[in-house]
Amino acid sequence: MIAEPQTVHTVSTTPVPMVRALEVRKRFGSREVLRGVSLEVGAGEVVCLIGPSGCGKTTFLRCLNHLERVDSGRVEVAGALVGYEEDRRGKLRDASERDIARRRAEIGFVFQRFNLWPHKTALENVIEAPILVRRQSRASAVSEGTQLLERVGLVRRLDGVPGATFPVGSSSAWQLPGHSAMKPKLMLFDEATSALDPEMVGEVLDVMRALAAEGMTMIVVTHEMGFARNVADRVVMMDAGEILEQGAPQQFFNNPSSERTRLFLSKIL
Repeated sequence: MIAEPQTVHTVSTTPVPMVRALEVRKRFGSREVLRGVSLEVGAGEVVCLIGPSGCGKTTFLRCLNHLERVDSGRVEVAGALVGYEEDRRGKLRDASERDIARRRAEIGFVFQRFNLWPHKTALENVIEAPILVRRQSRASAVSEGTQLLERVGLVRRLDGVPGATFPVGSSSAWQLPGHSAMKPKLMLFDEATSALDPEMVGEVLDVMRALAAEGMTMIVVTHEMGFARNVADRVVMMDAGEILEQGAPQQFFNNPSSERTRLFLSKIL
């Protein structure tokens, strides 16, 4: 088996982490999905979250951009709270919808499954947000959008519409150019390759490697262990709503400290 090339990129030494999650808890009914999860991610760092289905990985990602409200704890991106404001006494209150939308615009989120606008072409799906949110000129957005579609090998379908000239099952591949066009500070990936047609997986992973090499801060929920081993700066194991262990890929995969991690890796490697 040919080993994947190691991605080399620079991690910032800035003292303010790009992501700081402190004691995040989330419950759905009687089930506690997140049990005090704390994680810091530096600017330019690539962190892969792995673990069994239902362990809280996706819920944690959704809490990072306030798609899910946390029951307790706090989330900061680039030093600013997401979803909340802090008063002079240190108490948190809900932020305005406008502020939440502004913060979310700085965070790209590539979902496992995502519905594109069915009445718009691929290119229109990509350029809509930059024009409406970032007030980018249409000519500039079209130029950048075309280049971004080319990166994922989809430029030949830029005039197609979902379900007609390209498969809806490739939607996560189409999300990447759209989010990149917004120039986010942080990219979140929730199993970005799991619902892809097989021929699209390599293209998407290549773009993710390129983003990492360019210094994009990324938190990636994945079962692609080759990607985690060769691209991540850190791998984090979650189970039952908690972080069990984390470390650099070589240490994590070759000498995990947790018996639960060893058992999990033995079943997927």
